[in-house]
Amino acid sequence: MTTKPPAAQPVPLAWTDLTSRPRPAPDVTVRYGEDRLQVVDLWLPADRASTPRPVVLMVHGGCWQSSIADRRLMDWIADDLRSDGIAVWNIDYRGVDRDGGGYPGTFQDVAAAADLLRDTGAKHGLDATWVVAVGHSAGGHLALWLAARAKLPADSALRTPDPLPIRHIVSIGGLPDLADVEASPENGCGTDVIAQLVGEGRDDRFADTSIPRLLPLGVPQTLVNGREDRIVPYRMATDYAALAHAAGDTVDLHTVADTGHVELVAPETPAWAEAKRQIRRRLQPS
Repeated sequence: MTTKPPAAQPVPLAWTDLTSRPRPAPDVTVRYGEDRLQVVDLWLPADRASTPRPVVLMVHGGCWQSSIADRRLMDWIADDLRSDGIAVWNIDYRGVDRDGGGYPGTFQDVAAAADLLRDTGAKHGLDATWVVAVGHSAGGHLALWLAARAKLPADSALRTPDPLPIRHIVSIGGLPDLADVEASPENGCGTDVIAQLVGEGRDDRFADTSIPRLLPLGVPQTLVNGREDRIVPYRMATDYAALAHAAGDTVDLHTVADTGHVELVAPETPAWAEAKRQIRRRLQPS
């Protein structure tokens, strides 16, 4: 009797497997501030006859640190969506490691980049009343936070009038619970970054920054997570989904087997195919 050897486990993608590829270019870059990262890349489908069109507001990750990643990390999936007829508003922002970043600057940048879509989207043929926010990793947290802006405490430095409305959030390998991240050394971003992000010396650092404290968002949410993600432990998705459900929000968790963190934003993978399927579903106005 022979014994079959165990099936070989797929080798997780490294960041260089993605970033060493030829880089596609956006159609337009617009500015919302003076810093080189206070910009947005717009990816427009070739067929522009059907306008105004719904739009994906995309938020990159990188552990909230500009030295790790900027908006260009999303170029390949933004291009994939563009090729599939979907417009993408891919925002950048100052991370906690950049002058002016941290609290409140990182959040204020993300908000300003989003509201620029509301203010200028029409001239690009975009329907700013039908926006799906899509974020990867730390960007998943920020995409959820954009949808929560109307729930911010009245005395928050992050609160602004008339924030851009979000119709749906697709968080891809996201980190929504900042208190959990800070208490979990097994996450790939570490724990020290959270103090810089939420502001030290404040009485309640998570009241206007961490998503569980802002629940219910009142906006439907889709989570796409890799079961073998070594940067964002899978339990962070299940724990957050349980909290959001308990608060009354509609949350769907889609788990992709044999998938790590990079695969979630690599266009050829089953993980990105699932994320794109969810995005496309949510872009159809009913």
